[in-house]
Amino acid sequence: MGGASVRQNVAMESEQVEWYWDLARGVAVTADERGPGDQTLGPYSSRVEAEHWKDKVEERNEQWSGADDDWEGEAGKGEEGDR
Repeated sequence: MGGASVRQNVAMESEQVEWYWDLARGVAVTADERGPGDQTLGPYSSRVEAEHWKDKVEERNEQWSGADDDWEGEAGKGEEGDR
């Protein structure tokens, strides 16, 4: 009897739980606790990752800004060569 219970707990722990940052409440929540989509960020693979959502957003913004700078630099080079 005890073995089945242990197997069930292990199976539940191994399931991937998605976490979200709830902007309205300012807390990390699981998928089944989240509010409307426009009030949440995610999914994240852990509670800690959801709690550090701002770090991820800032990292992505820096990457996109760098990509924009690279693209604008390449576009400028093309224009000079066409003159």
